Amino acid sequence: MTISTIVFLVLGLVLLVAGAEYLVRGAANLAVTFGVSALVVGLTVVAFGTSAPELAVSVVSAYKGESDMAIGNVVGSNVFNILVILGLSAVIVPLSVNAQLVRFDVPVMIVISFLLLPLGWNGLIDRTDGVLLAGGAVVYTVYLIYQSRKEKDEGVKAEYEEEFGAQKGGGSVLKNLGLVVIGMVGLVLGSKWLVSSSIEIAKVFGVSEMVIGLTIVAVGTSLPEVATSVVAAVRGERDIAVGNAVGSNIFNLLCVLGFGSIVAPDGLEVSQDALRFDIPVMIGVAVACLPVFFSGFRVRRWEGLVFLAMYGLYMAHVVLKASGHPAFANYERSLLLVVFPALALIFLVTGVMALRKND
Repeated sequence: MTISTIVFLVLGLVLLVAGAEYLVRGAANLAVTFGVSALVVGLTVVAFGTSAPELAVSVVSAYKGESDMAIGNVVGSNVFNILVILGLSAVIVPLSVNAQLVRFDVPVMIVISFLLLPLGWNGLIDRTDGVLLAGGAVVYTVYLIYQSRKEKDEGVKAEYEEEFGAQKGGGSVLKNLGLVVIGMVGLVLGSKWLVSSSIEIAKVFGVSEMVIGLTIVAVGTSLPEVATSVVAAVRGERDIAVGNAVGSNIFNLLCVLGFGSIVAPDGLEVSQDALRFDIPVMIGVAVACLPVFFSGFRVRRWEGLVFLAMYGLYMAHVVLKASGHPAFANYERSLLLVVFPALALIFLVTGVMALRKND
């Protein structure tokens, strides 16, 4: 591995984050200029824009036939979005959760997460599956726009207006089109360099592309979500912090996997390891949101700390597996049979007690 590999890895990450920032800023400005409400901008343009790095990396990986990288990127990013981004945001300030999010968006995220198992059970997410997922992204976006126009909660409207309404007057149409173009170029170049350098690193250290996708690539492509959610939490814009993480997960599953499997020459191959452990973990993390969110429609600090601890346990699993450590088998068994069931029970009991208290 040469120094240039590390340089291109870092440059790829920087271009991805900067490209997403320019794309979101330009697209949001254009949307508000043409009369789209701040709420719609926040729920669609920004949520999609922060998922743009995952889309770029997974599409490039899929086109090159690197299925493990594409799948690992989506699964790793979705786990990271909930456990780290929401966890970190909740530690900074307890997060309020909008009832609409709990009643619709989180169940949608859970259903789509579960859908990944039967779609990939035969070891392949083919083009037909990809069209189904991409079509779901269109339907979901249209529904978000429809629902946002019916939003009656003035607090929610004010929160999004404060964050995205300031885009009004944010430069000329030509300038904002330029930002969009620059952002897209950054995403394309960044994804190409990140994928190429990550594959080289995987070969040098003898680890699988799935591991690289679950770790370096997943964390790197999730940086826009980190910035958006943490800044929103610090500013007290708590619906945005939670909605961004959940919305990005839905876009990752529908859009990123959808378009990735469409452009892949032979579809996206899904490894048995991913079907046996990583995808079920992603599903479990999605399901864990419901009782946590239902417990007073808040994500408390202790719940945020538990989320962060869960991510640490998951990363330890990835590292032990990649290194071939002799303790790996016992560690994985303890996670599946003791730790994760115990955490699930804690969240479930907390959610039930909160529901009874509210009744």
